Formats: sequence, C-alpha cells, structure tokens
Amino acid sequence: MSLPTKRSTTATASTSASNNFLPMKKAKSQAASACSPLDHNKNGLYHSDDVVFDPSSMSLDDDLKLVDYRTPPAAANLSRKKATPPQPAKKLVIKLVKAKPTLPTNFEEDTWAKLQSAIKAIFLKQPAPCDLEKLYQAVTDLCLHKMGGNLYLRIEKECETHISAALQSLVGQSPDLVVFLKLVEECWHDLCDQMLMIRSIALYLDRTYLKQTPNARSLWDMGLQLFQKHLSLSPEVEHKTVTGLLQMIERERLGETVNRKPLGHLLKMFTSLGIYAESFERPFLERTSEFYAAEGMTYMQQSDVPDYLKHVESRLNEEQDRCKIYLDSSTKKPLIATAERQLLERHISAILDKGFMMLMNGHRIEDLKRIYSLFLRVNALESLRQALSMYIRRTGQGIVMDEEKDKDMVSSLLEFKACLDLIWEESFSKNEGFCITIKDAYEHLINLRQNHPAELIAKFLDGKLRAGNKGTSEEELEGTLEKVLVLFRFIQGKDVFEAFYKKDLAKRLLLGKSASIDAEKSMISKLKIECGSQFTNKLEGMFKDIELSKEINESFKQSSQARTKLPSGIEMSVHVLTTGYWPTYPPMDVRLPHELNVYQDIFKEFYLSKYSGRRLMWQNSLGHCVLKAEFPKGGFVLIAYHPVPYIPDCCSDAV
Repeated sequence: MSLPTKRSTTATASTSASNNFLPMKKAKSQAASACSPLDHNKNGLYHSDDVVFDPSSMSLDDDLKLVDYRTPPAAANLSRKKATPPQPAKKLVIKLVKAKPTLPTNFEEDTWAKLQSAIKAIFLKQPAPCDLEKLYQAVTDLCLHKMGGNLYLRIEKECETHISAALQSLVGQSPDLVVFLKLVEECWHDLCDQMLMIRSIALYLDRTYLKQTPNARSLWDMGLQLFQKHLSLSPEVEHKTVTGLLQMIERERLGETVNRKPLGHLLKMFTSLGIYAESFERPFLERTSEFYAAEGMTYMQQSDVPDYLKHVESRLNEEQDRCKIYLDSSTKKPLIATAERQLLERHISAILDKGFMMLMNGHRIEDLKRIYSLFLRVNALESLRQALSMYIRRTGQGIVMDEEKDKDMVSSLLEFKACLDLIWEESFSKNEGFCITIKDAYEHLINLRQNHPAELIAKFLDGKLRAGNKGTSEEELEGTLEKVLVLFRFIQGKDVFEAFYKKDLAKRLLLGKSASIDAEKSMISKLKIECGSQFTNKLEGMFKDIELSKEINESFKQSSQARTKLPSGIEMSVHVLTTGYWPTYPPMDVRLPHELNVYQDIFKEFYLSKYSGRRLMWQNSLGHCVLKAEFPKGGFVLIAYHPVPYIPDCCSDAV
C-alpha cells in the first residue's frame, strides 16, 4: 500500500503514544536521511549520497506495525522496558511536480471569435454578446500569451471594415447640405463612441503592448487614422462636407440664423483628423477674401465714412466670435488679417479722402478714435498722420493768411490747438508720433506770415494782461497764459515778439494798466523758462525800476523840498527808468505849465542830491494827466494822454 500524499509542501513523521500507533522503525535509509541533507533531483525525488527516498513507494507493511488495540497500554509498556527513548520528530519536505499548463489548441481563434462578435455588435449598435469584464479578460489573456500583435491587427482590420462601410453609406445622400452635414456629424459621433467602447475593452492592449511597440498607434488614434483614410477615399463626402460648412458660414455672415453646434462638431472632426488646414481652412480663407472684397467695394460706395468704419469694426468682432465659438484657434490670425486686408487696407486712401476732414471739422471724437484703432490694426497710422498734417496746414492757413481776421487770429489758433489736443488725447491715444505731427504742422502754419503772428501774440497777451480785461479769474488768466505760451514756442521770430511784448509791458506798467502784477511776473517766469534769463533780463529790470520808483516817490514826499517848495493843488508821481531796460522813444518837446516845470525842477534837485553822477531826461510822451473839477451840478474827471495838445504830463519818465 502506497503512502497517500497531500498538495501541501511539508509533511511531518513523528511518534505519538496517544495515537495507538507504534513509532516507525529506524530504517537504514532514515538514518542516512537524518545525517545528511536531502537534495532534489530532476525527477522530483529527495536523495542523499547513499540512499534514495521516494515518498510514493512507501508501504505501511514495511514501515509501520499496529499495536493490538485489545492489549492494555500498561502491558505493552512493561514488555518494552529496555526500549530506546523517543527521538525528536523529523520534517519531510515534499515538493509536488507541477506540470506546465498548456493552452487549448484553438485558444487564440476562439478568443478572437468572441471579441470579434463583440466589436461587430458595437459597430452595429447592438448589445454585446457577453459581459464586458469577460471581454476585457479575454484581451488580457491574449496579451499575456504574447498574442497582442495579432490581436491589434485583427482589431484594426475589423474597425476598418466598419468605418469604410459607414463612410460609403454617405455617398449619394441628401442633396440638402444642411441635412447632409447632420448625417456626417452623426457618423462622426458614432465612430467616437464606438472607438471609446472598443478602447475600454482592449485597455490592457493599449497600455501594455502598444507602449512596448515602437510607432504603434493607440486604438483611438488608429480609429481616427482609418476614418481620415476612408474619408479621403470618398472625395464626394469630403467635398460636400466642406461646401456645406462654407455655405452655412456665409449665410451667417449675411444675417441668417444658423445652428452653430454642428459647425463646431464637424470642424473639431477636421482638426482631430489632421486635415483642418488643408481641407477646410484654405478654401475658407479664399471664400472669406472674396466675400469681403465684394462687400467692401459695395459699402464704400454706398456709405459715408463713419458708417463704413462701424461696419468694419462690427465685421471684425463677428469674425473673432466665430474663432471663439466654432473655428479652430489657429484660424484666428489669418482670418482677421484677411478681413482687415479686404475691408481696410484696400480702402485706406478712400477713407481718408472721403471722410477724414469731415470728421476733424465735426470734432467726431468717437469716429476718429475708431479710425485710429482700425488703422492701427493694419499698420496704416503713417497714412493717418499724413492726413492729419495736411488737415492742420490747410485749416491753419485759412486762419493765419486771412488779414481781415487778424484781430481774431490768436484766439482762433488757440481754439484750433485746443481742439487738436483733445483729439490727440481722446482719439489718438496720446500717440507720440501724432504729437510730433501736430507740432510740426502748427509750427509751419504759424510762421506763414513771418513775424506778423509774433506781433499779434504779443498784442493778444497785452489785451489779456490789461486792467480792462474784466470777467476773468486768476485761474482762467493763468490757463490762457499757458495756452499762449504753446503758440509762442512755435513762432520763429521770438525777438520780434520780445520787442512788441516789452513795448506793451512798458505801457501797462507806466500807465498803471496791468490787471495783475502776479500774472505779469508769472508770464515773465514762463518766458524765462522757455528762452533763458537773457531773454527776460530787460523785462525783469523794468519791474525793478517800477519798485524802486515807488520808494523814490515816497522818499521825495517826505523830503523838505517837497514840503516847502511844491505848488499847492498838484500831485505828481515820477517813474525813474533805466535806459537799457526800457524801449526807446523819440524825444518830444512839450510846453508845460509853470507849476509843473517848478515841480520837475524840485524833483530833479532832490534826485541828484540823493544819486549823484546821474542824469535825468524827461520823457513826457508817456505821461498822462488826470484833471478833477467840481461844479454846482456835480464833479468831472478828465483823463488825458499825449498827444492831446497843451495837456501837461504829470507822470514823466526820467532817464
């Protein structure tokens, strides 16, 4: 009888008194086994150098003897008094030989048949013949047994069969392009869903075999490549699809409401298939160019410039929206460039010739801002600058060269400049190039009559700084001075301006007609900053003479000569001026009353006593006299200026 074996890898042989079995006899083979290690030979047997032990050949008759279960245990023990002590238990390690499993003969074919049936069901939109988990396990088993390559090729062939059939079914379909696009969209969506399902079943193949195989496409990419291949083999389908897309976009441009959803889906299909640029974008840009070329010509002839610019701006915004909603992002730049070229670049000259002067004359801030932003997009700002320069020269020439309007020239130039500055800030985004254009054009026009504008600017300032200029606050006057200073920068004959300004300033100071000494000094300070201290040295000296004259007059009134020798009823104020600071005036002989001659002689005596070595020369031509008289019916005041004859000057210039 053979010893039964178990599938466990370890068995133990030991003696036990409680099992009613006698211990094994210590056979020679056992002794040898206990003394030397066991080795495992190629037949699955354990052996030592001398003895071979085969567990399957052991016999109970040879190695075990049963104890008579009817004999009392005590009697048995008495009969074995001289027995050797029990030995420790020995462990026998038994390794069973596992035969390598073999695959069924038709394993690969049977497994593929099951998978093929499932793939066909997916493409036919039918339920899978078996559980998806079992399909996944079937793919895994094929891959584990090195059959992934064949499996991939079989899946590819099966997919190609169904994809080709699906595209061929579209040939000759509805002539209505909208309906046809819907069919293509459904076909594409079906393919995407089917390939995702197949990929989920064969995910193990996608993640193991394909990653280990160079140049192998994923199942998803393989499906896209097959769809693109058979779409190109069906030129009718591809052509009708592109034509339908172009027609829908053109209808939308013409104002019709179209369903943008299929447009987006189909254009994404072109992008996924890698044929977007060649199959769609190229004809799309060509059609766009033709569309806007025709529209630009029509609108330019039928619309005025402001309306045309609004239309162009609207069209460009529409194309940007298309790029955001359903066109590929790569199309945005060439699409916008195409629209700009046909709607703007081709009509730059026409826009400027037809409407720029009208926009400027009408102070159309928003429309000018629009034309600036649109021209900026097509690098046409230089053309806009040239048009601005020409406009300033033409308009300014009408202001400067019209002698009948000399009285209002400076005011008109200031108003014109303020308008240009506003347009520069609000419409032209304070572009530095446009600022230079305005400056150059203004400098040209303001010097068209050589020195005449310089004279008029000086007289304009004289009018603003005179005391008779009522209704003007200090802030408004200061603002006017700043604006006039801008015109002053443009004039080339600054020496002419200085001569007229000094002459007018002298009159304002000597006759007490200045509206504000602070404003006068502020203007001198501005001129000093613009032209340097040499330009204003004489002007500043004139103010010093006026201040010094006030002190001399106060001192004269307190002198003994004034208190004892001056005639009664006459008050005289004298301005002592430095010859080099003030304008030169021709001498004029004036017959003065005796009392005034006495007054002059007394002042001259006082002045020379205080400032020895100086010489006084009376300039009566700049004097003025105030006569006051009281009559029974009221008083009168008479103010007389030279050259009124026989009216004496009570304010004389002593040089």
